[in-house]
Amino acid sequence: MHLLCHILLLIVAVQAIDYDLDNPASIKAALHSIATQMLTHYTGNLPGDNPGNLPDPYYWWEAGAMFSALIDYWYLTSDPSFNNLTLQALTWQAGPSGSFMPANQTRTEGNDDQSFWAFAAMSAAERNFPDPPPSLGVPGWLGMAQAVFNTQAARWDTETCGGGLRWQIFTFNNGWTYKNTISNGCFFNLAARLAMYTGNQTYADWAVRVWDWTAEVGFMTDGYRFWDGADVGSACGGWNRIEWTYNTGVYLLGAAVMYNLTESPTWRSRTQGILNASMVFFQDDVMYERACEPVDTCEVDQRSFKGYLARWMAATTQMAPFTFDQVMPKLRTSAKAAAETCTGGANHAACGLKWTDRKWDGMDDVGIQLAALEVMQSTLISRVDPPVTHDTGGTSQGNPGGGEPGPPPVPVPEGLRIEITDADRAGAGLMTAVMGLIVLGSTGWLVYE
Repeated sequence: MHLLCHILLLIVAVQAIDYDLDNPASIKAALHSIATQMLTHYTGNLPGDNPGNLPDPYYWWEAGAMFSALIDYWYLTSDPSFNNLTLQALTWQAGPSGSFMPANQTRTEGNDDQSFWAFAAMSAAERNFPDPPPSLGVPGWLGMAQAVFNTQAARWDTETCGGGLRWQIFTFNNGWTYKNTISNGCFFNLAARLAMYTGNQTYADWAVRVWDWTAEVGFMTDGYRFWDGADVGSACGGWNRIEWTYNTGVYLLGAAVMYNLTESPTWRSRTQGILNASMVFFQDDVMYERACEPVDTCEVDQRSFKGYLARWMAATTQMAPFTFDQVMPKLRTSAKAAAETCTGGANHAACGLKWTDRKWDGMDDVGIQLAALEVMQSTLISRVDPPVTHDTGGTSQGNPGGGEPGPPPVPVPEGLRIEITDADRAGAGLMTAVMGLIVLGSTGWLVYE
């Protein structure tokens, strides 16, 4: 009898959540369990803490990414369980200006960090997540995304490397001399989505400008591979050639949105090129973070990265439907593998980092849960409507002049302008500098030309 009980307990301990790819009810129930497990780490709703905050060791930007995932959770499942928590966190962190520059983050906030909160606001506008009530004294979701765009456009730095955003916002922060791909990719992604939502030509022009600069400076190769970034002291020529999933993902969705906006064959070719290049992040059709997972060096922030690639690959199928047949088999296989790692904790909903292992690794981590949630909910993307725009039912209130601080955005030269209706014209604190050197040393053998 004792042996039988032991065997039964062992079976229960390794039983994964029920996740049936052909049963939406099963998927939604599994997602609720995983999201609930993720939020066991959240402290921003507790007395004495600020809404939107995750405790150490998690960075501020990852909380923004988490709430962005919860907006998509609501959109994909119609479950409002976490909506009030999300509304509270976003409005608190956005502040009266809507620019997501809270005073208590000044010492660590970078352009990429700010962008991940802006993505939550942008997704809320695109999904018609109810706007904040006027009594809160903050802009609408669209106004928040516009405020962040304006603050970042004012930081476009032509004095070094011919343009681009620096990693850090303030000169006293470590990383001020580094221009990284994710900061510029986020700006590109946000500009493209604002162009799509509003129809405003300025945003489309900026998307083209950022894309062109990324290619010219060499952060993006001719084969649509993305390096991490470079120091301004080398004129952005001494590239850090580590490849992260989220750099590929952020440019993939931006390019797909530009294709949807312009119907340009150039943007179609770019979208397809990035998608083809993204296949290096799959092993037997299961997504993995190849710069750190094989050598067990994934840091706290990096554990969530592949979740954003999953999020943006799914969104790409809505903006560029020709990608659906290539994307969805990869996401479905990855989602099933991720679900098989979710056997940990009292509720058997804590997930593992390495989906390729298809088993729980004993970890309980926000980024790991976030990534599993993203890839598993991405399989519902074909069951929901595409993002709305101002002309197709979008209700979020905008403010094109919002945001602070800084002067007005730098004008875009005429030569970079495109007409968004012309189908024929071409158009999180993340890794510190010291951490970048450490990771480069431990992952260099995984970087490919």
